Amino acid sequence: MNLFGLMETSGSAMQAERMRAEVVAANMANAETTRTATGGPYHRQMVVFAANQGDGGFLNALGDASEFAPAPEAASLPLQNLATGGVAPGVHIAQVVEDPAPALKRYDPGHPDAGPDGYVSYPDINPLTEMVDLMGATRAYGLNGSAVQAEKSMITSALEIAKA
Repeated sequence: MNLFGLMETSGSAMQAERMRAEVVAANMANAETTRTATGGPYHRQMVVFAANQGDGGFLNALGDASEFAPAPEAASLPLQNLATGGVAPGVHIAQVVEDPAPALKRYDPGHPDAGPDGYVSYPDINPLTEMVDLMGATRAYGLNGSAVQAEKSMITSALEIAKA
């Protein structure tokens, strides 16, 4: 790994965690959406991470992430390694998948989206689950930011030693 490898790895993780937080925010915003453009209620979205197949280091030892994410539909692109021009080691969003959980039925015959039986289909979104996901994304983002700051400090210290 080159001198800036940790920054590239942490940067890719920060980018992926930001996207995860955006998906959680969209889930929370659509928790009561009973009708979408495709018809039916909103379905909770989940983020699937995959390891970048970088320069053959630690992340390649984890194996091929394609078995977990076979079709990268809403994928973000992996960060490019500035030193080698290849893909930087780290993580990226392999895809954003729809939760297969069935919609929740609530009896509300006065609702415009109520069926003939008076039940309305609502998204199966638990605010507690979403908040835990958001806290995890926020914490991981912050920890990667701290790792970048620590590496910057180490590089500065190394330059100070080299001056002496």
